[in-house]
Amino acid sequence: MSAESTPGPDISGPGTKSGSHRRRRGAGRRALLVTAWTAAGILVLGGAGVGYLYFKLNGNLKTVDINQMLGSDRPTKVDNGSENILVLGSDTRSGANRKLGGGADDGSARSDTAMIVHVYEGHKKAAVVSVPRDTLIDRPACTDAQGTSHAAATGVMFNSAYSTGGAACAVKTVESMTGIRMDHYLEVDFSGFQKLIDELGGVQVTTTKAIDDPESHLDLKAGTHTLDGKQALGLVRTRHGVGDGSDLGRIQLQQAFIKALVNQIKQVGVFTSPTKLYDLADTATKTVTTDSDLGSVNSLIDFANGLKSVSAKNMHMVTMPVEYDPANPNRVIVAEAKAKLVWTALKNDRPIPASATKGTATGQAKGVVTS
Repeated sequence: MSAESTPGPDISGPGTKSGSHRRRRGAGRRALLVTAWTAAGILVLGGAGVGYLYFKLNGNLKTVDINQMLGSDRPTKVDNGSENILVLGSDTRSGANRKLGGGADDGSARSDTAMIVHVYEGHKKAAVVSVPRDTLIDRPACTDAQGTSHAAATGVMFNSAYSTGGAACAVKTVESMTGIRMDHYLEVDFSGFQKLIDELGGVQVTTTKAIDDPESHLDLKAGTHTLDGKQALGLVRTRHGVGDGSDLGRIQLQQAFIKALVNQIKQVGVFTSPTKLYDLADTATKTVTTDSDLGSVNSLIDFANGLKSVSAKNMHMVTMPVEYDPANPNRVIVAEAKAKLVWTALKNDRPIPASATKGTATGQAKGVVTS
């Protein structure tokens, strides 16, 4: 979890171009939306039957008061029935994360994956925009949870916002880039991901070609597989064995895996196994950090109830339009005109037009994994 996270409040009643771009990094990416959606989905599925466990589950949650830290200098909330959620990863490079390949145990926290989730009015469809970690952006000035101010920076990697100022700085950077207010924040811990997949009984995917990446401990033949937690973690981290070897290719694999898991989460037989339900809910609530508005099990259930009608077939997943940086092929820059089409569509609660992503940089891994 992020070092800035604080325990959620208790409740008084019952009630988740190839080559060096590309450098090998310890923990890599996580399928963040996967765990966030799982945490929410599990609570919805079992909400009516676990009232006596609310005290414990509520104590598992960690919260960050984004609204208090950012104040009023934010985009105006659009009251059209839609919601925007920033889903971010937390890799502390220590403890359980280190055992899973998290790099040096230096006590720091990093965010290598970000997804902007737009839930449309009616909450039956969603758009998910992945933001590549290595995108060079202008980061606004921000203040972290300890009250330390950080000056604005130009031409820095997107994921530096989180490592510099934590959740609040990441949210402020996204809002500055998009002009869209983030209604909620969900942070997913790397170490909980593997355990959660195992407790779900694995996730079935089909690979259209073999994937062999010793760096992420993944060796899959072409065909259909039920991935356990270790394999799932390897899949959402791998890039060297698939496509052009870039971070963009890894995003394409993550998006395919998310759809597979969203389909499967609705088939989990939690009602027939109270023990399974508890284990899932316990792991899910330990794995996510939320904004303070979602900082109780009751609030998370209400939030999840608004998402449970969104199926995988109604999730439009894209990568933020980018192009390779002419000055450094190991980085990407925002394709401003096309990105504006994405942000304008989401602001107006409209579908993202196909023209927004046509001709932009991709990782050449689309279709390698299907559900």
